[in-house]
Amino acid sequence: MKTFCGRANPTTGALDWVEESEEYDYHQEIARSCYADMLHDHDRNLKYYQGIRAAVGRVKARGEKVIVLDIGTGTGLLSMMALTAGADFCFAVEVFKPMAEAAQSIVKKNGFSEKIKIINKHSTDVTVGPDGDMQMKANVLITELFDTELIGEGALPSYAHAHQNLVQEGCEAVPHRATVYAQLVESELLWSWAQLQPVEVAGTRLVPLPTGGPCAGAHAVCDIQLSQVPPHSFTPLGPLCTMFSVDFSKPVSSAYQSHSSQFVAQAGGRAQVVLSWWDLDMDPSGSIVCTMAPSWTYKQPKTAPWRDHWMQSVYFLPVESSVSDGEELRLTVCHDDYSLWYSLQSPSQQGSQSEAAPSRPCCTCQAHLVWNRARFGELNDRRRTESYVSALRSVLREDSVCLGVSDGSLLPVFAHVLGAKKVYGLENSRMSEQVIEQVLEANSMKGAVELLEIRPEQLSIKDLGGEQISVLMGEPYFSTSLLPWHSLFFWYCRTALAGLLRPDAAILPRSATLHMAAVEFQDLWRIRAPCGTCEGFDVTPMDEMVQRSLDFRESREAEPHPLWEYPCRALTPPTAVMTFDFTQCVPQQPISSQGSLPFTRIGRCHGVALWMEYHLTDDITVSAGLIGPVSEQGECEWSRHRKQGVYFFRSPGESSGDGRASVSYSFTFKPSLGDIKMDFSIEAQ
Repeated sequence: MKTFCGRANPTTGALDWVEESEEYDYHQEIARSCYADMLHDHDRNLKYYQGIRAAVGRVKARGEKVIVLDIGTGTGLLSMMALTAGADFCFAVEVFKPMAEAAQSIVKKNGFSEKIKIINKHSTDVTVGPDGDMQMKANVLITELFDTELIGEGALPSYAHAHQNLVQEGCEAVPHRATVYAQLVESELLWSWAQLQPVEVAGTRLVPLPTGGPCAGAHAVCDIQLSQVPPHSFTPLGPLCTMFSVDFSKPVSSAYQSHSSQFVAQAGGRAQVVLSWWDLDMDPSGSIVCTMAPSWTYKQPKTAPWRDHWMQSVYFLPVESSVSDGEELRLTVCHDDYSLWYSLQSPSQQGSQSEAAPSRPCCTCQAHLVWNRARFGELNDRRRTESYVSALRSVLREDSVCLGVSDGSLLPVFAHVLGAKKVYGLENSRMSEQVIEQVLEANSMKGAVELLEIRPEQLSIKDLGGEQISVLMGEPYFSTSLLPWHSLFFWYCRTALAGLLRPDAAILPRSATLHMAAVEFQDLWRIRAPCGTCEGFDVTPMDEMVQRSLDFRESREAEPHPLWEYPCRALTPPTAVMTFDFTQCVPQQPISSQGSLPFTRIGRCHGVALWMEYHLTDDITVSAGLIGPVSEQGECEWSRHRKQGVYFFRSPGESSGDGRASVSYSFTFKPSLGDIKMDFSIEAQ
């Protein structure tokens, strides 16, 4: 059955009514789920298997039948491990119906149907009794309910319910325990993702949002591949602290708690950021450990296991503060049932802090509700700002009437500082409008920029005081953009505003180019690679389920990834494959581009990386992809501010690097749809 759905088109800005299958949403969920990443995580699988064997052995040593409850079973892998280790029966709970059906097929394919019962429910809805989902309580509890923050997927409430209703007192648990670690650091790079910094424009120092006390920011965790943040970009101010542990073999509380660790500062500096990760002890003795520690904590970083389903966490302190070498400090972590937050106290504060627990950070400036972490970093990028200021300076005149078209952009503020006669800005929401108003007020520029919460096609000459636009400017940045080319919304805005532009109006950026390079990923390929056999178990039904969902639509599309977190090598030269001329209106006819790129480096080609570059003027370009030349070995340096597009090949191709093989490409931009259709193939010569 198909239904008509209204979907906002991020490129054209229109509301498109499209006919979608009623199965579209869950196909998309499966296609983007990255289940394969977990199954390719051999370290995780091995540690779970070892922990399960040990737990089953302890129960059998007591002369008891081994009854397992596996919450969040996914493919049923851990339940099959338990039976192989000697368990008598497993109740495997999986709330996501397509996954539960795949688990049923996998269990059957591996010959365990009679001893594993798949229960398609949330664990808190599972019943125990003669007529219940479980006929008896379990004495071994196996779970994989964790996310990067450990508790963000509701692990604590699920454990609390299981201990109260589904498992026996004194049960064995795999994992047995989790321990959270944290380290206080100073980092200009990471702190740039937390707060808007002052910026110098034409000799004027623009300060950030008004000071009525600093904004504590959003408390949401910033989860990243911390292994890709080089140690030279931060300074540890204290040791790695053990913050708290949770014993999963005992009743667990999901109530608010706080834990503190006292230490002596090992360096002076600005206390800004807390880096955090956790370990899983699979057995009571702590001899089987699965750690999420970043690779730079290893003596040999290349031996660190890669995983994308569990990364590391960055927390921003509510206020940055100075600390001195040798100073006594106390780091406090608080958590409710789903999230964590940190605060720092010095001895002079400890008397009052012991009476009142640190409150959850809350944004009071609204900027953290408008801008995400990457956007803060983008706005704080001085070199990027200098490029836009230089470009604006080259096109502005004393009589310039400027219009800014980007979400929550500082370009209109820059244009005013540079001397434009009149400056307007289009904003897509009242909240982003208020944030820019606060920036203006903080710099005594209230009213200097007239902000309009209006769609481009609705703007009239009357809204502009009867004057035409001489400078149309955009970064472009739009909060609705997911893929690089979604920023072409700027082109559609420029087209809608054509009747309000002076004949000699300057358009900034003048144009954009779409670039591509065929790449070999160090690890990201795992999220799309079929598993086949995992730890000796046939999981091909899951591979088939994921492929069906990819074939539903996703395999023919690129997907967004922040490639600075996922190292790759370019196997072909980076190449501009399409150009979009913003000085002209969006054409009515499609734009097409075909060609091929020779493989110039040896490697395994997993797919194609795609990004946009914006040509502000003839000699000033800002890249949202590669920000430096590709090394001789093919190593790439990517922008941290925007996500790039990745088109994965179903099967990787081999490159001999001698130019005899190539990647053929075909792009078609359809203006009526605002989308780029693409196709790639590897051609051997």
